[in-house]
Amino acid sequence: MEALLVNYVEKSLEQYMRRNAVFLCERLYAEFPSEVNLQLLARCYLNNNQPHSAYYILKGMQMAQSRYLFAIACLEMDLFCEAEAALLPVKDLCAEVPNGAAVQYLLGIIYRDTNRKNKSIEHFRKTLSIDPLFWAAYEQLCMLGEAEEAAVCFGDATVPCVQEHYLGNASSCLLIADTDHSSDSSQRFGLEYLSRSHLKQREGNNIRDICENNRGGPILTGAVRQSKNSCCSTSFLSTPSPVPTELSDVAPPPLIRNIHLRQSEDSLRPSTQARRKFACDNETAQIRGSLFFDSGLRRSARLAAGQRSLNTSQGSENKAKSLHASTKLSSETCSSTFCQGKLMETYEVAVSEFGATSSSLSSTTDVKSIQHEIENTKLSSFISDSATIKSGISDTMKLLRTLGEGYRYLCMFRCKEALNVYQKLSSKQYNTGWILSQVGKAYFELVDYLNADYAFSLARQISPYNLEEMDVYSSVLYHLKQDMKLKYLAQEMILVDRFAPQTWCAIGNCYSLQKDHESALKSFQRAVQLNSRFAYAHTLSGHEYVIMEDYGKGVECYQTSLHVDARHYNSWYGLGMIYLRQEKFEFAEHHFRQAYQINPLSSVIMYYLGTTLEALKRSEEALEMMEKAIVIDNKNPLPKYSKAKLLVTLGKLDEALEILEELKESTPRESCIYALMGAIYKRNKKYDKAMLHFGIALDLKPSIVDVAKIEAAIEKLIIPDEMEESL
Repeated sequence: MEALLVNYVEKSLEQYMRRNAVFLCERLYAEFPSEVNLQLLARCYLNNNQPHSAYYILKGMQMAQSRYLFAIACLEMDLFCEAEAALLPVKDLCAEVPNGAAVQYLLGIIYRDTNRKNKSIEHFRKTLSIDPLFWAAYEQLCMLGEAEEAAVCFGDATVPCVQEHYLGNASSCLLIADTDHSSDSSQRFGLEYLSRSHLKQREGNNIRDICENNRGGPILTGAVRQSKNSCCSTSFLSTPSPVPTELSDVAPPPLIRNIHLRQSEDSLRPSTQARRKFACDNETAQIRGSLFFDSGLRRSARLAAGQRSLNTSQGSENKAKSLHASTKLSSETCSSTFCQGKLMETYEVAVSEFGATSSSLSSTTDVKSIQHEIENTKLSSFISDSATIKSGISDTMKLLRTLGEGYRYLCMFRCKEALNVYQKLSSKQYNTGWILSQVGKAYFELVDYLNADYAFSLARQISPYNLEEMDVYSSVLYHLKQDMKLKYLAQEMILVDRFAPQTWCAIGNCYSLQKDHESALKSFQRAVQLNSRFAYAHTLSGHEYVIMEDYGKGVECYQTSLHVDARHYNSWYGLGMIYLRQEKFEFAEHHFRQAYQINPLSSVIMYYLGTTLEALKRSEEALEMMEKAIVIDNKNPLPKYSKAKLLVTLGKLDEALEILEELKESTPRESCIYALMGAIYKRNKKYDKAMLHFGIALDLKPSIVDVAKIEAAIEKLIIPDEMEESL
């Protein structure tokens, strides 16, 4: 009964029948109360978006896998201290949570969220040293600004490490298979199946979703199953980890979801299961060896397929789907046992022969001999294919090197270099939603909104269900004043997921573009409620408060954003703008410099830092900063105009006129340019040209304040006096 219930719980989890899994597992634990079954129940709760339930049933448990699942539940509930205590080794306990890549990554997330940056970086680097394919750890290091070059993290030196880990897992599966089908005891039949079906752990490369979003429970598989009397042993210390699943190729239907259950990225694979009939004990004993043999071979059978592309998550394994017990071993049952995974051609022949032969076998000895023969055939095929596996690992590392270098450049805001790196990708990789979204974000940082719009549009066509970076796309459309496109984007995002913070950022930008700042602010605050660690939502809230001239609350929003992400330069910039408006120039300089250190290639930040230095009467430093801004973005007219003003202040009138003549050609309808030229001609006593340019400036309808200044300058045109510094 226990084995049957366990099997159907696993089947329900694999088919995403979560409620059914919870019900059956509760019956299982009530009938057979053990910590191993409690782990399975916790997995069901976590899959069913009930981390609180998993938390309460696992609290105080001592087994390694129990503590790991307890830590996952704590992270979902933002109980960082308890999660840390569960993951760290405890000397008094026999079973310790293994120091695998997943555990190191989760510790890094905990330290990051509790503002212990150095320890966070240390654990993310440990994650990569254990598992070079753990992309999520490298992604976090890039966000923290502490990532090494991708050539180091994903270089050729890491290939042997990946190969050893990859081949080691396959060898373990073969050894487990060899050991398992020698068991004859009925008690061992049940417990060994549990142990084997839950020992295999999968290391996912997108655990970030588990830790940063509280909108759905992680889908976990592979809880370690130990016998009741087992203690700490190396066979049960394989790294447990949450399992991300691969998204389906088909876009999700446009449904409004009330509960967001995040799918994993690892297994939407079809499973074949034969009908099960349990017979008497002696008949069960006859087929016991076949069952164990099947569950042990699944992983290595898939590894033998050399042409299969490697997944970034190591150790993803296909578990045995069912217990087969019937009065006779039919060829249908045997063939369904080996239906999963790509096997080598020789192995497929052996399986077919085994299926045909086993139907006529009546003794356990004959079954075992054929099982050994198939295992040996598969092992030899696997060894002969090691060169292909190594080649596949090299290709995977090469791809990660390119992706990692591009992402690192983007996080360092070296956007042009990031774009050049992404151009090196194959068309298959480049024309994906994630890459095109990163390209769009790079153009956004370069203030090239048209190209950003084009890249994001392509990303939407390819992955209409993907909302990552769509908040940035909404800001692109906001800057382009594309009201209709922004409304359409917001509506599309609502249909995909109305509980995503990106959706509410898009809605807020839509309201802000319509000058409905109250509604915009409510939308941004709704995004914060959905995910308090979404830094951009805090920043956009601060922008709205600044527009409404509520500077106090604006400062609070920016500071909260920086508490979440200290490298979010937009918030440093926002604080600088508030202090600049309040004429607190020293504070403004400090915050602009912080933003400049994070993003040293932003001409906008350079311009406002130069403006602050000019206000502090540090003209030479201001002029140097304006020149840097012009070099970075020659199309930005603001630094050029400010440079001209500074040159006038320093008495370099001819140089200032050259810059203004150039600006007049590129931006002919800016009244301030003509007003400044008129003031320069006045100082050079060229009164006719001065009057001409003052007149043009008035014709371009400047602001009321500028009109008063220009008229005052015209009145004093004949009188030799000093140039008005304010022009």
